[in-house]
Amino acid sequence: MPTASANPSVPVTTTPRVGDLEIKDAQLIFGSVWADLEADFGRKNLRFPKEIILLGGAPGAGKGTNTDFIAKARGLTCGPIVISALLDTPEAKRLKDGGNMVGDREVIGLLLRRLLSPEYRDGVILDGFPRTKVQVECLKLLVDRMHQLRREFYSTPLGIHFRQPTIHIMVLFVDEKTSVGRQLNRGHEIKAHNDEVRRTGIGELQEERATDFDQALAQRRYRVFKEQTWDALQELKEIFHYHFINAQGAFDEVEQNIRHELDYQSTLELDPRTVDRLRSIPVASEIIVHARQEMVKRLDAYELEHPTLFGEVATFIAQKVMPIVLRHAISGVALVNTEETVLEDPLALAMLIDIFSERGYHAVVDIHRIEVPRKFDLQTGAITCRTKKVYRVQIRFHGSEIRRG
Repeated sequence: MPTASANPSVPVTTTPRVGDLEIKDAQLIFGSVWADLEADFGRKNLRFPKEIILLGGAPGAGKGTNTDFIAKARGLTCGPIVISALLDTPEAKRLKDGGNMVGDREVIGLLLRRLLSPEYRDGVILDGFPRTKVQVECLKLLVDRMHQLRREFYSTPLGIHFRQPTIHIMVLFVDEKTSVGRQLNRGHEIKAHNDEVRRTGIGELQEERATDFDQALAQRRYRVFKEQTWDALQELKEIFHYHFINAQGAFDEVEQNIRHELDYQSTLELDPRTVDRLRSIPVASEIIVHARQEMVKRLDAYELEHPTLFGEVATFIAQKVMPIVLRHAISGVALVNTEETVLEDPLALAMLIDIFSERGYHAVVDIHRIEVPRKFDLQTGAITCRTKKVYRVQIRFHGSEIRRG
């Protein structure tokens, strides 16, 4: 028997915990779908993408607008899987037009089969998944199975097809006012476009969603997102890489927010054994933090501890290198070949590179050893050679632009 609530705004229910029901439903749905996959494809062919980016967002948040940018940021060349396009049936269309959602069984069944396509092997963006808590639980089960398959085939020739999965949750968020405004504005633009296509016969008609022309339906669509999709996605924050993107601002601002959120983190994506193998090699961001201060410290040390050699290197650069650099001021690239003996000291080479770096150039030095004949023995035919060292110094900098016209 339900008890009365002191606060009338808080609903009271005696039904079983929703979470338990959803977990049970997800297990039944996923188990059935997985059994079909194994029967149709075979276990060794259940090869899912290495990286899955789950792109969710409020209506009008710009998922479609930003999909290409997200793919480029992650190096993905395949198109996204748009969940709504997977369910392009009359029944599903009626549900979507009413602001409702299609069944979880249909979504999971079609999605898992599509994910097995070879074009998605390295990674894919899923636009609009998951949208319900049942779908969230199915996602967890899928990732568990991916890890299970990886362990099963890890030491076999098929191991490369079952890599460490990386799951990103990316949520583009706007408030209700912005969402409704963008939906109605999109409807206005699509209607104007379609009217022009019908009038001229040029171009292709775009889908006209009922929710894009009715404020009440647009508001309902947003609330469905907040009550179902938003809550569902929050449950994944502690499990997968979660990225909350403020999509209220201008296009450039949203792109910047996305770029910041998708910074590459190899320790989260590589196989643990690969991470251990590379651990002793520092990443670039670590070594450049104090690079400027360390360079200044070295230059001062050269002057204090090796003033003669430091002076010789600075004089060599000023008198013999810079005249060549100045002649290449437009291109921004100068190549100097020299046999300067001062560079035979390894410390002198270090000084040269640091001096150019401090002055805003990028210098690289290659040492080429050339065998030059010195003597030829007429009786034995033996040739005695000397080794000539040629230092090839490449200097790069921002060149000058030429204005024309």
